[in-house]
Amino acid sequence: MANHKSAIKRHRQSLKRATRNRAMKTRVRNTVKAVRTAILQKDKDQAQVLLGTANSVLDKAAGKGVIHWRMAARSISRLSKAVAEIA
Repeated sequence: MANHKSAIKRHRQSLKRATRNRAMKTRVRNTVKAVRTAILQKDKDQAQVLLGTANSVLDKAAGKGVIHWRMAARSISRLSKAVAEIA
């Protein structure tokens, strides 16, 4: 453990951020999984509703720096394409 006040504060901040990042990544994975499940079940209405939620969660995670913005854009694009292809 660090001895300097600033290093102790830094450690405390890093733990707090790591916890928040882990929670955000889990939320991203769960929302994407929900959209993919709806796509597999060919439920277009449910998939579109979940896609809106997933877009919001992905954009928020990218804005906070939890995931890279290009990864978020790629995920949104692929999910949108998959939802559009449901007959």
